[in-house]
Amino acid sequence: MATNISLTKTELNELPKISDRVSFIYVEHSKINRINSAITVTNDKGIVHIPCAMIGVLILGPGTDITHRAMEILGDIGTSVIWVGEYCVRQYAHGRALTHSSRFLEKQAKLVSNNKTRLEVARKMYSIRFKNEDVTHDTMQQLRGKEGTRIRKVYKENSKEYNVEWNGRVYDHNDYDSSDTINQALSAANVALYGLVYSVVVALGISPGLGFVHTGHDLSFVYDIADLYKTEITIPIAFEISSKYSKSDDIGRVTRLRVRDEFKNGKIIEKIVKDIQYLFSIEEDHLEVEMINLWDDKDNLVKYGINYSEEN
Repeated sequence: MATNISLTKTELNELPKISDRVSFIYVEHSKINRINSAITVTNDKGIVHIPCAMIGVLILGPGTDITHRAMEILGDIGTSVIWVGEYCVRQYAHGRALTHSSRFLEKQAKLVSNNKTRLEVARKMYSIRFKNEDVTHDTMQQLRGKEGTRIRKVYKENSKEYNVEWNGRVYDHNDYDSSDTINQALSAANVALYGLVYSVVVALGISPGLGFVHTGHDLSFVYDIADLYKTEITIPIAFEISSKYSKSDDIGRVTRLRVRDEFKNGKIIEKIVKDIQYLFSIEEDHLEVEMINLWDDKDNLVKYGINYSEEN
């Protein structure tokens, strides 16, 4: 009889090392179970064993069943699990964060709650996009205008490079098939990127909904971070796929596989972590801190696990 292998929960300071894992695995119409330190994916084509430690994020599509035992081990080793709709155009739920610390969340809430610091973080986001350009005095309106011009230029350049006709970003969340090939590829590539960014964001204990540029949506911060990488990753890939395939092919699947390979080779998870640290001005050595305290209106923080009754 096989002996169960006990795995310890991945520590937060090991998160950049997760870049060595497969970035994400998408599963649909399958049964997911666990055998020892691996999960098994079973469908009418057979059974596949996947070592849990190699998965950064497991994306569960329609028709997927997963056992409690499988979720147990995925949670223990810090693999993010996301439940999505058909073609990944809906995101329904996610598993627990990798970290127990609220350091990133508290810093995020502090920065986003003040107009001055929120603008400073937004400018940092745009400074990542506009290399060697000073944006420290630009207003949000000016930044949005520059970004719009930049994106139009990127679409035009990729359209010319890959010889793909481009008539603008047109898509319907409720009708994926109505889009042309390039827009289907863009949707699939972007959703894959959102899933990966989401997994890092929740792993760090950050709120996906507290955005600095985007606002009013439960994934606002995810969109903020994902936008930093679209011109380098998803847009070129989408045009590349569109130059090789037609609507009669499974554009969503082909694009997801291509994006997956790019994620793996580009060490994108580590880059996302470092960029968020930069945006929040959090030093790398703070990543490993894991503590719990009680807030006090005079002393700020007091120790947890102590009886503070007046008698004592």
